[in-house]
Amino acid sequence: MVTGARPVALRVAYDAAHGGRWTSLRGGGREWLWRGPAPGRHEVCPDDAFVDAGGLEECLPTVRGEPDHGEVWSRQWRSGGPGTAVIERPTFTLSRRITDSGGVVVADYLLAADPGYRFVWAAHALLDLSTAARLDAPTGTPTRLHPEAAALLPPGSWPIGDPWLTGPWPAPAGLTLDMFGPDDGTALGAVLLDCARVQVIDGPDRLTLELECAGQPRSTALWRNLGGWPADGPYRSIGIEPMLGAAFDLADAGPSDAAVVPPTGEVTWRLTISAHRNH
Repeated sequence: MVTGARPVALRVAYDAAHGGRWTSLRGGGREWLWRGPAPGRHEVCPDDAFVDAGGLEECLPTVRGEPDHGEVWSRQWRSGGPGTAVIERPTFTLSRRITDSGGVVVADYLLAADPGYRFVWAAHALLDLSTAARLDAPTGTPTRLHPEAAALLPPGSWPIGDPWLTGPWPAPAGLTLDMFGPDDGTALGAVLLDCARVQVIDGPDRLTLELECAGQPRSTALWRNLGGWPADGPYRSIGIEPMLGAAFDLADAGPSDAAVVPPTGEVTWRLTISAHRNH
């Protein structure tokens, strides 16, 4: 933590009726969660196309692929007690308890499924950031670029048939990813492997996201859309996504690229989000 930075208390709000989506992450007069332009989020039915309303979406058991952004974002969750929401699907049950009483947001998750069940989970957080913001992660972290990055590389750079190209953070394959500058018409996704803690720095403010989970692959996914997506009406959106697994699409995940339910039939994990501001 930077010397002279003081903690900023965060408060969170979520909408259990509409996919458990986090609708607000606020502190120190700042709203951290971005709100998207797409209408119709409240009218979504299961199997509908994803509606990019912003906030933080719970993506499980995949992020990309089928179904897009997973199974749980488009379904109603039920209350499981104070701060707790639960969703039950044929192959798993997910419970989430969020607290912010100490000014630090803590989300505790429990997934119950048959032993051997493979999944990817991401806290798909779209953040409201300035063009001066940047993502601070350990230099050299292996980072997987996903195929939309191929158009930004010299011809012939992309390995034919591979789902990703790996290079060191912050500039895998020479693409500088840690800065969120002005819109340039690009959009790309990346996954920072074995990276369970990152900081978003925006002016005097710092947002720290940390993921704890024993025995499962932990990553941080990045969606850096600087006005490059969607093709029929592009806008700006920045996603910083703590993740269990190492691939956006469960279908692409190799043996060590997905979380796997152990013989106990349960996986538990914790997401902690805190904020600081320089004096």
